[in-house]
Amino acid sequence: MNTLSTSIVSTSMCLGCISEQISALMDLTFQSSVCLLLCPTWTSPPLHCTSTETGSAPIGPASSVTPCSTGQPCRSGPSLISDAVRGNRFVMPAERRLPLSCVLDVLEGQAQHPGVLYVQKQCSNLPTELPQLLSDLEPHVPWASEALGKMPDAVNFWLGEAAAVTSLHKDHYENLYCVVSGEKRFLLHPPSDRPFIPYELYTPATYQLTQEGSFKMVDEEAMEKVPWIPLDPLAPDLARYPNYSQARALCCTVQAGEMLYLPALWFHHVQQSHGCIAVNYWYDMEYDLKYSYFQLLDSLTKASGLD
Repeated sequence: MNTLSTSIVSTSMCLGCISEQISALMDLTFQSSVCLLLCPTWTSPPLHCTSTETGSAPIGPASSVTPCSTGQPCRSGPSLISDAVRGNRFVMPAERRLPLSCVLDVLEGQAQHPGVLYVQKQCSNLPTELPQLLSDLEPHVPWASEALGKMPDAVNFWLGEAAAVTSLHKDHYENLYCVVSGEKRFLLHPPSDRPFIPYELYTPATYQLTQEGSFKMVDEEAMEKVPWIPLDPLAPDLARYPNYSQARALCCTVQAGEMLYLPALWFHHVQQSHGCIAVNYWYDMEYDLKYSYFQLLDSLTKASGLD
């Protein structure tokens, strides 16, 4: 793997202010959407968190959360991978709405939980669920908005444990990713590596937390099969996916106060430090000649049997 030299653009946000605001939010009673990345072999009591004003945190399903899921452990210890493959299923996580104070208690070791917490709703959750933070950052990235000729479609807030890992995937968004505290570690592949990156179709499923505190996998019968990348780039199975040996990953660490511009259609796998806080701006991509080239490459890859 190559190491991507630091070419990060400093953010114009008040990153320190946001960190201070997060601490101040401990006593607020608003709810935040949280993904529970659940380990299916781990049985434990249901999550119980308390705060000074809300009492016991509810553990019912969230009203709306962008799904994430579990995956295989990584080499450095148990990690639960969001939006990933497990066995012959594409498994999404249990979803909860919890007071942010509860999440912070878990991250600081003051409360326990049956899985890995990750605040990572990807539908512009910062203005919709955390409006108290809006005064501490810009509503957009001015130079990016000027260059792209548009405002962001979504501004997302991320907070989670080190065990929460994002599996290799791509997005149809121009992504400006800002780390507030801690660090994010990106493994990147350009769109031109598509012939070497495998896709397979999987039956979608969701982990559900039972009353006994164990997890069960439930198939989503009404949904079509999901195309997803089965390969773990940190420990690739080259006997099964030999073409991946021709891909050349770039590795980049984004630290507090830094911003990464991640172009649309770039494949990325993401790890984070414990309690990492980040904000990202998603700008819709242009479906222009660049997109047409990628679609052609994708079609040729499938037609040639490289998948």
